[in-house]
Amino acid sequence: MIDEHTLTRTPATGHTILVVEDDASIRTLLTSALSVAGFAVASAASGQEAMFEAGNRRPHLIVLDVMLPDTDGFQLTRDLRAQGIYTPVLFLTARTGVEDRIIGLSSGGDDYVTKPFHVQEVLLRIRAILRRSNAPASATGAGRPALRYADLTLDETTHEVRRANHPLKLSPTEFRLLACLLAHPERVLEKTEILQQVWQYGFSGDTRIVDTYIKNLRRKIDRDPPALIHTVRGVGYCLRLPRGDTHTADR
Repeated sequence: MIDEHTLTRTPATGHTILVVEDDASIRTLLTSALSVAGFAVASAASGQEAMFEAGNRRPHLIVLDVMLPDTDGFQLTRDLRAQGIYTPVLFLTARTGVEDRIIGLSSGGDDYVTKPFHVQEVLLRIRAILRRSNAPASATGAGRPALRYADLTLDETTHEVRRANHPLKLSPTEFRLLACLLAHPERVLEKTEILQQVWQYGFSGDTRIVDTYIKNLRRKIDRDPPALIHTVRGVGYCLRLPRGDTHTADR
C-alpha cells in the first residue's frame, strides 16, 4: 500500500465508487485515495450496508472486500445480481488460490486485487473496468457480424454465445475474453496480449487473472468435446480444434 497523500489530485470523473471494507484503516485509505483521484466515494463496512448503498446510490463500480463480518463478498455479489444490480465489482481478497479466484469471478465479479495491494494498482484496475463498461457501441463490436469457429458462435450485437446451437451464459468479462480468442482463431495469444485486449491494462499486470478466466471459460465452452481452448505452455492460449480433428473450422 501507499500513502494517499502521494497521489496527485485530479478533476472529478463523474463516477461514484462504493468501497465495501470492514477494516477501517483500509476503508479510509481507499476512500481518500479515490477522492483525490476525482471519484465520488461512498463506503460501507458490512454486507447489509453495502446492499443499501448499492441500491440507493447506484454506484458505477463497487470495490468489495471478500471477507465481511456478516457475509462474504462472493455471496454479496450473487445477491446484488439476483436483485438486478449489475454494477461492476472489483474484489479485494487475501485468498490467492485458483479455486477461490474462480468462485469470485464466477459469482459475477469483474476483476480482483490481492492483499496487500498498492493503491495505484487498485486505481488502474478501476479505470480499466470503467473504460470497458463505458465503451461506445463501435468499440464493443455492436453491429459487426457474429464471430464463428467450428460449432461456436458469438454475436457481439445481441451478446449471445452458442456452442452446437446451445446457448451459453457468460459474464461480461468472459464474453470479452472469448471474443478476443474468436477474433484470432488458431493463433497463439500471449497472456500479456490478452490482458491488454480484454482488461485494457496499460502495464505488465498479473497474468494469473487470464489463467483464472480461461479455466472458468473452459468449464462452459469445453464441457463437451472437442475442446477448443488450448494452452501453449510458457506462452499463452489458442482457440483451435484438436490436432487431427476432421471437423471443419468456420473462420
